Amino acid sequence: MKGEVAVEGTKRSAALTIDGGEPPEKRMERMIKESPVVIFSRRSCCMCHVMRRLLATVGVHPTVIELEEAEEEEAAAAAAAAEGLLPAVFIGGELVGGLEGLVALHLSERLVPRLREVGALWR
Repeated sequence: MKGEVAVEGTKRSAALTIDGGEPPEKRMERMIKESPVVIFSRRSCCMCHVMRRLLATVGVHPTVIELEEAEEEEAAAAAAAAEGLLPAVFIGGELVGGLEGLVALHLSERLVPRLREVGALWR
């Protein structure tokens, strides 16, 4: 199934697809590659909320994947570099880390240029 994403008044086809027969690890790896910004989180995670607000402040709306408890272990395996860290944010397919990593990137003034580089920001 392919969706459409509204981008500043225009629509473009999203590359993100859903395939029920795909193993969870592969599906998560694919989502990380296909979306410029992805957050893996537990349901009702306050740190994820802060991450989303920070990204929205600079004009980015990430793909947020809320994991059920059983999926958390699979997510940790799929994102081995994350060392089981949830929430985990990926920008341009690369692990930034959790909330601390995202805030550090922002405070060092490298967040916005990185978001532009991966196509998550156009201004």
